[in-house]
Amino acid sequence: MKKSILIAISFACFFSCKETKKETPSEQQIELSIMDKVASAHGFNNFKNVKEMEFTFNVDRDTSHFQRSWTWNTVTHQVETFSNDERISYNRKNLDSTTTTINSGFINDKYWLLAPFNLVWDKDNITYDHQIDIHAPISNTPMQRLTIVYGSEGGYTPGDAYDFYFGSDFIIREWVYRRGNQKEASMSTTWENYVDINGLKIAEMHQNEDGSFKLYFTDLKVTSKTP
Repeated sequence: MKKSILIAISFACFFSCKETKKETPSEQQIELSIMDKVASAHGFNNFKNVKEMEFTFNVDRDTSHFQRSWTWNTVTHQVETFSNDERISYNRKNLDSTTTTINSGFINDKYWLLAPFNLVWDKDNITYDHQIDIHAPISNTPMQRLTIVYGSEGGYTPGDAYDFYFGSDFIIREWVYRRGNQKEASMSTTWENYVDINGLKIAEMHQNEDGSFKLYFTDLKVTSKTP
């Protein structure tokens, strides 16, 4: 009889332990924020494998053309730029008055290239708002809109706002830049001609509604870290 009671107690303890067992953080599904979803859709999780990026930043405005090329070692933070027949190399961890000015150009060009990733990199310095079924400014297509506003201090774009427009795949199709978070758009362009390079989804072309302004990337190259 005692043996039967002990067996019954053992079974009761077993089922009780199963019922009270809590999931560990690794077992729980963590809901991504809208900023994480947009960044992930563009291959953010693959950026950790990148050692070096090369790209040429081009702007065509009416009949004028401007370009500058960059080579960026994401591990050592070394940057090399070539523009106007001048080649300059510097390290982003050791800036002086001259290279700080050059680096502001790099930040601008890299932002156009990898803006979805900055949603994660800059998240501590931005506030955001997410709306659905908003008409995009150029195509007039109903899309989701993610608005981010940078803090008023620090960085290269204090107080500026960006409106990202995308569909259910979270791939950006248009955006609006608003200087100082003003209501009116300072610039609106498309995000198009996407390429997939080592898992990074990059829009090579951005242009305004009438095509008089085109900002685009050429000579794109991504070198992965050695396993």
